[in-house]
Amino acid sequence: MQPNDAAEDIVIAGAGLAGLAAALGLHRKGVRSLVLESSPTLRASGFAFTTWTNAFRALDALGVGEKIRKQHLQAQALRVIASATGETVREADLTRSGKRGPNEIRCVRRDLLLQALEEELPRGTIRYSSKIVSIEEDGDIKILQLADGSVLRAKVLIGCDGINSVVAKWLGLAKPSYSGRSAARGFAHYPDGHGFEPKFLQFVGDGFRAGMLPCNQTDIYWFFTWTPSEHDKGADESAAKMKQFVLDKLRGSKVPEEALAVIAKSEMSDVLAAPLRFRPPLSLVTASISKGNVCVAGDALHPMTPDLGQGGCSALEDGVVLARCLGDALVGKDAKGGSAENKRIEAGLREYARIRRWRSVELIATAYTIGFIQESNHAIVSFLRDKFLSGVLAGRLLKMADYDCGTLSN
Repeated sequence: MQPNDAAEDIVIAGAGLAGLAAALGLHRKGVRSLVLESSPTLRASGFAFTTWTNAFRALDALGVGEKIRKQHLQAQALRVIASATGETVREADLTRSGKRGPNEIRCVRRDLLLQALEEELPRGTIRYSSKIVSIEEDGDIKILQLADGSVLRAKVLIGCDGINSVVAKWLGLAKPSYSGRSAARGFAHYPDGHGFEPKFLQFVGDGFRAGMLPCNQTDIYWFFTWTPSEHDKGADESAAKMKQFVLDKLRGSKVPEEALAVIAKSEMSDVLAAPLRFRPPLSLVTASISKGNVCVAGDALHPMTPDLGQGGCSALEDGVVLARCLGDALVGKDAKGGSAENKRIEAGLREYARIRRWRSVELIATAYTIGFIQESNHAIVSFLRDKFLSGVLAGRLLKMADYDCGTLSN
């Protein structure tokens, strides 16, 4: 160990949803961790995300569910509209109960959720402007070289560092693949109230997939996914051009004027057009989600297309399961340090990987399939989707959300 090297028991790379959820879960278990965040502040790119029942079960386990509920509206219905015809092909009641209880869906502002998680952590848990650039080994210790030249020695390393994860690369996980689609996102603010019903509107087919959902009485989040072509070049050069590109696409279909007005009023995400990538689901069947005292969670584990609205939700699930498995390996044990503790840590991370492996495979594969069907403008696929499959797809959304990651103690 070099004189200037710092030592930490548990290092979490990334202060996104998975990283903060894992850190808070460990804190609730009485276990300290250090979170390294590459940005100078919390990142809230993407504005908001659809938060389903499974995510609120995870937030309840972390102790912040009620706070988030009070800040956001419960969606009452999912209305799916065929973009080519303007016809409603499916309207599902989002308040009916699933197998494990009432369904819950809210559009949660990312900044408010990250702040809620951060506020529950002890001061100094997050170290900003700290990016891991390389990982080396010294026995059971991981030596982390940071971009600022400093070095950390970690007993446990948890990679929550996103789709371009350094930790996932070290574990040998397959590189995420490009889906052939891109996404734009926006956020409209109405200081005096927007007047929209709390419904999740989706527009499918005609070569794109779009949707919007109120977060509260003043804010509406929307998204637009499409398959780029040579005719789209230059659309992402500025926020104004991207907004006009989306509006032109939607105006060429049967999208209601009130929906177009929301997009026209909105700001644009810092990432004007993001390519949609996913980790090949079959690669995770045998992948090393954990290896020794290292594992991954969130987008570092299961990057997926946004068509299920489960990317952020599953990251919260990861955080709870990981905190439970790792916390149980460390709390209340007689042997502290040494080979006995290392074996418990490795066993805890293997149990986490076992629980999350098939859930990740199913989410990635289902999201990709639903996105392909909903966005397609192929005549046969469109006919089957609008006439027969809309109910099946809506049911699949609810089924994937009716999942319970458990508490921190079970």
